[in-house]
Amino acid sequence: MFNLTRINQFWPLPLSDRWRQNMQKSPFSEVEDSIPLRVLVLALVIIGIVATDIAAETTFSLWAVPLSVVGAVWSYYRRRNANVPVKFCIAIGMLIALGAFFGRLLGELNDTRLALAELLIQLQILHSFDTPRRKDLGYSIVIGLILLGIAATLSQTLAFAPVLLLFLAIALPTLVLNYRSQLGLQQLKIKNDKLNKKNSAIFDFKFLVLSFMIIVGLGLAIFAVLPRFPGYQLRTFPVSSPIEVKGSFTGRSIINPGYVRQGNANNQGSGNGQSQNGQAGRLDNGFYYGFNSQINQNLRGEMKPKVVMRVRSQAEGFWRVLAFDRYTGKGWEVSRNEDVTTLKRSPWSYQIYLPLPAISVKTQEVVQTYTMVSDLPNLIPAMANPKEIYFPTPMLAVDKENGLRSPVGLSEDLTYTVISEVPYRDRTLLGEAANNYPQQIKNHYLQIPPEIAEKVKQRTEEILLTNYNREQVGKSTKSLDSTYEKVLYLAQYLKQHYSIPENPLDLPYLGEKDDLVEAFLFKYKGGYPDHFSTVLTVMLRSVGIPARLVAGFSPGEFNPFTGMYVVKNTDAYAMTEVYFPKYGWFTFDPIPGHPLIPPSIEDTQTFSVLRQFWQWVAGWLPSPVTGLLNNIFGTIFSWVSRAIAWFFALFTQGWLGLLTGSILATTIAFFGWFGWVQWREWLNRRWLKKLPAMENLYQKMLQWTAQKGLGKHPAQTPLEYAKVSYQHHAPATAEVIDEISQAYVGWRYGGHTPDLKRLQQRWHELKKTYK
Repeated sequence: MFNLTRINQFWPLPLSDRWRQNMQKSPFSEVEDSIPLRVLVLALVIIGIVATDIAAETTFSLWAVPLSVVGAVWSYYRRRNANVPVKFCIAIGMLIALGAFFGRLLGELNDTRLALAELLIQLQILHSFDTPRRKDLGYSIVIGLILLGIAATLSQTLAFAPVLLLFLAIALPTLVLNYRSQLGLQQLKIKNDKLNKKNSAIFDFKFLVLSFMIIVGLGLAIFAVLPRFPGYQLRTFPVSSPIEVKGSFTGRSIINPGYVRQGNANNQGSGNGQSQNGQAGRLDNGFYYGFNSQINQNLRGEMKPKVVMRVRSQAEGFWRVLAFDRYTGKGWEVSRNEDVTTLKRSPWSYQIYLPLPAISVKTQEVVQTYTMVSDLPNLIPAMANPKEIYFPTPMLAVDKENGLRSPVGLSEDLTYTVISEVPYRDRTLLGEAANNYPQQIKNHYLQIPPEIAEKVKQRTEEILLTNYNREQVGKSTKSLDSTYEKVLYLAQYLKQHYSIPENPLDLPYLGEKDDLVEAFLFKYKGGYPDHFSTVLTVMLRSVGIPARLVAGFSPGEFNPFTGMYVVKNTDAYAMTEVYFPKYGWFTFDPIPGHPLIPPSIEDTQTFSVLRQFWQWVAGWLPSPVTGLLNNIFGTIFSWVSRAIAWFFALFTQGWLGLLTGSILATTIAFFGWFGWVQWREWLNRRWLKKLPAMENLYQKMLQWTAQKGLGKHPAQTPLEYAKVSYQHHAPATAEVIDEISQAYVGWRYGGHTPDLKRLQQRWHELKKTYK
């Protein structure tokens, strides 16, 4: 007879038999039985799903959370079975989900983050029905972490912060259980006596709470000092889903909800529905009156504050909406409202290219993403000189004042992105600008009602002459030879010599024959905030300086935790734009309490969180101390910001810049590592000096042996470590280690006085031998 046992040693089993054995064996060998670990992993996944819902305002959790729970329970009870049919069904379901994901990408072309989140949630639901092993639970942890990351990029409010803290709090015990599982440790049985109960606990809750507080504290500290660099390095920008436009779009009408809901379909009236531009009336309390083709500044009242949009921008700026060129005596209008240009985008892209003005001044590209929180008119806010816009409608319109118009009103949750070429405000260049204005500029931006032209001109020249006389006698150091300095002086003069009434209704209505600018300058000595900008614009026109009124939003309140500018309806106001030949239009703000020069690209938000924290601290310090520290810290942060910007700019200067940047980065990394090593050694030497002599010698011995490749495990006693050292060191070395360890134990726990001179002598002889 043949020896079957011997034959099987040389003749392998068929492939099907080996596969069957492996399928039967592997689930039992790698099954994860820990119920607490499974529950915590499920909790992490649920938090990731809920965080996505909160950040994106979706409803994934309504179906994903219950299915995740069902899958986790089913998988636990079937963890020791092969479940081959279920695995085939899961594979088919994942392929279907992947196909739907690619179909959605091709069909929508917009922000892909939500599509990715939906795909991950679908895959996790399917995956939850087959998680027998620890590494399968690890995949679920990773998916939960990715979902949390997607939610972080989508979040625009602080509602995401509690979810993040909850995720971190659950992640800590999850990692503990996962590590215990990797080590093969089973849950210890809890005995009756309190001591054993304490020692057998799986979690040290005091340690977890302390770790949580330390991690959160370090995270907030790092967050405060972390530089904020300009984002949007990729050219795929957030934008809403496509919006269909019904009917023809000419771009001539402006849809302001504050007017339309009052019953004025022509959108040309005042806030109270009256159609005559000069007639008195009440402001709408929800919508800014200035976003219309005609505005009436003879209105009275105030708006109720509400958030209208959130803006993510590379630089702080004025979110420009529209400009007016014709002054009517009690307000403004767009004289060329019918003359607009319609621009269409490709059906395969959301990108629309916009015409840029011909200017010869340095500019910087600034990307802004706007998300509407409440309804706004169909006028599109953007920073100055937009060159590209990613908008969900198939077409847009551009008016003669470089304002953007949408076919539909900007409704809640609408998102779009604008890329602007914002010019730098170079005071020297603008001060040298010539006065040879093109005829087209003169035709539209020097218009003044003849009834007030001469009177306003005389008053403006008197103000400028007053400064000239002061400059002659040495009381002023600023000469008004240039247009730029004249504009600055007039704006500052209005801020200092005219006021805003405390009560919005204190200012009387203008009569039918009254003029706003005349009443402001000679009768009331002040007016509402927008009146200041109107007066400055008309005063500049009276002395031959082209100007127009521009309406928009101030930057709003910057939220350092979300990186968004939160803009309210009360942030809307009007400023003056002045034209400089060759350099284009620049804004000036004459409103009291506002900065004379609006925020722009020169202002950096690199250390915005740290700056806000310092402003809070500075509020408690005396003014001289605050001023001194502001100068010191301002200089430091200015140099740091410039150095960081210069370093990253190297990588955009071709192969040479890339090579230089890499060499510099490597050098900095080396010196950083070297400094860190020296710092740790200094701290170690300082720590050793504070120890008793015996403890000092014992710790030095442990550090030396660790360098030689045999470090002491924290769970080892000194005598256990000494015993193991005989297996890894020469007998002479092991004897010295044993002797020092014995002396240390006797001194530490037995109260014996060691022979330090002899021990130190043997220790030095041992080190000399190795040297």
